Amino acid sequence: MLTPAFELTQDPDFLTIIIKVPYARASEFDVYFEGEDFKFYAKPYFLRLTLPGRIVEDGREKASYNTDKGTFTIRLPKEIPGQYFEGLDMLTSLLAPKKSRSAKPLVEEIGASADLSEEEEEGFDWEIEQIPYKEGAESTLPLQYRYGFGNLRSGVFQRLQDELSDVIDIKDPDETPVDERRRKRLAAEAAKFEPDHYLADFFEDEAIQHVLKYKPWWADAHKKMIALQGETHEEHDTHTFVVFSEEEREQLRKFTNKSYLLDKRSRHHVYLGLIDILLAYCYEIRVNEGDKNVESSWNIRKLSATLCWLESFTSIHDVLVSFGRRVLCYPLHRHFGLVTRAFSDTVLILQLGKAAVLKCLLDIHKTFRENDPAYILNDLFITDYCIWIQKTKSKKLAALSESLQKTTLTKSHIGFELEELEAAAVLVQEEESMLKAAGTVSKQQLPSSELETSDSEESSSTSSSETEGSDSDERESSTSEDGEINSLQGTLQEERTAPLIDCNGLRQGTNTSTFEVSDEKSKVSLQSTSVPGKLVEELEKQMHTAIRISEQPEGLATASCILQEQEENCLSEPDRFSKDTTGKGNFLEVSSKTNPLLFLCSTNEDEY
Repeated sequence: MLTPAFELTQDPDFLTIIIKVPYARASEFDVYFEGEDFKFYAKPYFLRLTLPGRIVEDGREKASYNTDKGTFTIRLPKEIPGQYFEGLDMLTSLLAPKKSRSAKPLVEEIGASADLSEEEEEGFDWEIEQIPYKEGAESTLPLQYRYGFGNLRSGVFQRLQDELSDVIDIKDPDETPVDERRRKRLAAEAAKFEPDHYLADFFEDEAIQHVLKYKPWWADAHKKMIALQGETHEEHDTHTFVVFSEEEREQLRKFTNKSYLLDKRSRHHVYLGLIDILLAYCYEIRVNEGDKNVESSWNIRKLSATLCWLESFTSIHDVLVSFGRRVLCYPLHRHFGLVTRAFSDTVLILQLGKAAVLKCLLDIHKTFRENDPAYILNDLFITDYCIWIQKTKSKKLAALSESLQKTTLTKSHIGFELEELEAAAVLVQEEESMLKAAGTVSKQQLPSSELETSDSEESSSTSSSETEGSDSDERESSTSEDGEINSLQGTLQEERTAPLIDCNGLRQGTNTSTFEVSDEKSKVSLQSTSVPGKLVEELEKQMHTAIRISEQPEGLATASCILQEQEENCLSEPDRFSKDTTGKGNFLEVSSKTNPLLFLCSTNEDEY
């Protein structure tokens, strides 16, 4: 027989069951219902449901078949009109036989049933009772410590050593007690914490602020639930806000129904482990904005100490501290704001009820199922959680959400000295800002000084240009007076262009005989008049020729001759021009040849 796909809905008076039976013989089907039992048969399909409320056969029941879709729609009247049937989307629980719906153990100790029965508990204390440690005699048999859902498993990793390192962080969990697991976990987290990474995400948080604004599906569902409850002040079926996909419904039908024998302590571990897993799942959904990637499986199992270290928590605060530490140690985004936001998201999911919790667990189950090593965690935890949550009372989840909401978590609880790190980093940042500001001011002052220097250079160049202008004016005025110089001046200018050389090879000093001009105007004219171009070219050619001086009658050998500049000859003794040119100094006349040189030769050495 095949179990068909089905879904249940309700209104105040009727329960509607939709059953998909493609390729069935529609002409031959049977329906039976009475009280909480419902049975349907259409070859080759068979469906048996145990309903959360009673139905009655009073003539108002109705059934129809859609040949195009291959679905039966059966409407059954409720025994008590207006009664609310809880858990109609918990398909695995509905498939369980009536006799096996209770988790009460078949064999129990007399007088202990009140402690073991969860159904009879009115209040629920989320703090586990502490038992003093008692040192006992060492056992000769090796102990195997338990783990998994409700600590019901042991010896699993002895057979899966190859897969161990890829799934969990603890080594030899079968031989490691719970306290030692916790000590090793805390030591590993302390060694993994990186202050630089944390501070980088603390100051450069643009990407983190973006993901903090993301709205997951449970935020919208919770908003609708609160709005509807505010209008009618009545409790509504969460099926209205939480919708399961066809794939999720198919997975629910594939689960094998189980009953779990859990004592009070184990139930506490299960509830606290559920919070830990949901926190990791909320972080994963938020940072990836609802999308899945290759790191999704790693993020969920790494951030949950229940999955990664097989941890058994004793209080809600311990769960939050563990999750906060792992968020700041392992994933890409390590920001305390993500811890608090995952905390708030988990509260919303628990307030939506077990339908929302089940939807999250089914998504985790799918993620682990598609990852090769992580499928072991489905067998240890997630599958059992998916089956167990369908049978959980909604008031238990409501009480759990209230306790979680009242629990506080601060940075000082994490244990990494986060506040001190942030304060020190802020001080360093302020110092760097001050240094940058000082550097900016100095850079602004430097161009102003350069401007002053350039202004001074411009003023000096302006003054020099003015001086040159005045000199040029004087030259023009002196040039205008050249016409007044007598004819002797022309002869003197030609002689002045010829270099004068001492017979002894020494340049003439102030005692050298030169021409003098008494008139000051002619003196200025001699200084300013330019040498004729042809004579200058001839002198430049002759500057490269060797000059030889013949010996004098007295046997004195002349040294190398030094050319005398024309300005120095004119300015050495200007008043000598008034003397007769037929003095003791004999001058050589300019030759008619193309390469003439004038030499100054004097035999009278006393005059020098």
